[in-house]
This record gives sequence, C-alpha cells and structure tokens, in this order.
Amino acid sequence: MTATSFTFHGQHLVALPTGALHWPAQDALLVADLHLGKSERMARRGGALLPPYESQATLARLTTDLRITSTRRLIALGDTFDDDAAQDALGPLARATLDQITARHDCIWITGNHDPQAPGQTALTLNGLTLRHIAGNGPDISGHYHPKITLAGRRLPAFLIGTAHLILPAYGAYTGGLDADHPALATLIPDGCAITTGKRTRMVPLPLGSSLHKYPGGRARQRSGGNAPQ
Repeated sequence: MTATSFTFHGQHLVALPTGALHWPAQDALLVADLHLGKSERMARRGGALLPPYESQATLARLTTDLRITSTRRLIALGDTFDDDAAQDALGPLARATLDQITARHDCIWITGNHDPQAPGQTALTLNGLTLRHIAGNGPDISGHYHPKITLAGRRLPAFLIGTAHLILPAYGAYTGGLDADHPALATLIPDGCAITTGKRTRMVPLPLGSSLHKYPGGRARQRSGGNAPQ
C-alpha cells in the first residue's frame, strides 16, 4: 500500500490508506470516529441489524497501523464509541484488543458528540495545532464529518486539507459520511486538497477539477515502504 506525506502548518504528516494520520515528530498516530459498538447500538435502539464484527475489525486495523508506524502515542479525535453505552457493550475479543492497545501506548482520548461522557478531554494543542472532534478556530485537526469524495465512480473516505483545517476520514467500519462539496465541508475547506483512502492514497485538488497548485499545506509526495503499510 502507498501512503502520502504532506505538510500542514509546518508539520510533516503522513496520510495512511486506512484513514489514520501519522505525525512522526509527535511519535503519534491520529484516528477519528472509530464508532466502536455501532452494530450493538443500532440493535439496541431498534435499527438495522448489522454483523457484530465492526469493533474487532476496526481495532485489528488500528493495531496493525500502530505496529507498522511504531508510534508510542495514540490520539483518538472523538466518537471512539458510537454512544456512551457502547463502552460497556464491547464483545470480549474487542475489549481485549482495546485493553492491549491502551496498555502498550500512551493514549489520548478526545470526546465527541457521540460519546460525550467517555473519559477524555475536549481538545489538545500540539505545535500550534489544536486537536479536537469538530473543526473550530484553526489551525486544527479534527474528524466528525466522515468526509468522502467520488473518483471514477467510487465514493471513497478522504482526508480534507485546507488553509486552516485538516479533517480526517472516519476510521471505523460501518460509517457513512458527507461528500467534500457538502455545504458543511465546503464552508470549512472551500479549496485545498483531498487524500483518498483505500489500497493506495491519492492526492487530488479541491474543488475537484481545480489545479493542485492551490494546495495550501506545502509539499506532498507519495511513499511506499518505511512507515507506510505494506
């Protein structure tokens, strides 16, 4: 798989194909919107019945990303759980995997609108960048909107990078999302670039069809090997 390196407000960052963001200078892996326990929450509230495997699949992918990047710190940008009750409803395998992650890494939990009672904090500032769940006064790194773009007929989760905001895609399984041209996102990032996720990352300009020279964050390059998933 191929990751994409870029700079945002002077910080070197790496967008991974899974939707995680590697911040080497902070020895950190950032993820947003895991929504652990979504299938259980939907069943509990009388919604659609989904296969109850998304929490373990999400945590297994996270374990792999932490191992590949060799990061000491994990920063989750909110909505780690699909609701507050889901914290107590994880299956035994998912719970064991989450416990292993927290035991092996310095974990920082940002609370989101889905899990406001989860242990954590509302925001954290590192090297001039505020890490929060929902984009506010930039420059910041956030999640919440589950951004997606459509390329060649495929709708893909994507990182969105603008002048003041970097918005991560949802990391969890079974998560929907908003298109990058949705008014809520277009207001925050009227132009800049997106980095798609999937088997490989790809940087494209925003709005789609514009020139990539408008990318405000600095240089960008694709990479494979090293800290990129193989």
